Amino acid sequence: MSRKRSVPNRGFRVADQIQRDLSELIARELKDPRVGMVTLNAVEVTPDYAHAKVYFSLLTGDAEQTQDALNHAAGHLRNLLFKRLHIHTVPTLHFIFDRTTERAADMNALIAKAVASRAKQEGEDA
Repeated sequence: MSRKRSVPNRGFRVADQIQRDLSELIARELKDPRVGMVTLNAVEVTPDYAHAKVYFSLLTGDAEQTQDALNHAAGHLRNLLFKRLHIHTVPTLHFIFDRTTERAADMNALIAKAVASRAKQEGEDA
């Protein structure tokens, strides 16, 4: 009785390849003016490769408009991915704006403010 052997971390490798290819395709193939300077932060693929969540951030532009534009172009990008990837099922793409970098900047600002406040308070106490 033969068992199908699963390849370890295949889902991560597929997600990584999708991220690399999508970065290139968005930069070269999309002509939508709503899509500015997009950075793909991560791709999560479901175990059956039916869906992929693509997390992105922006350097400039409106996040909501960019997300709408990317989701509108998702079918076209999926077709272009199909030509590049050699897998049976190319996932349906779902673009999600990633606020991690904004949150990190906010946290850094809060930490800097707390450190400055503490230093000022220690200076007054001395």
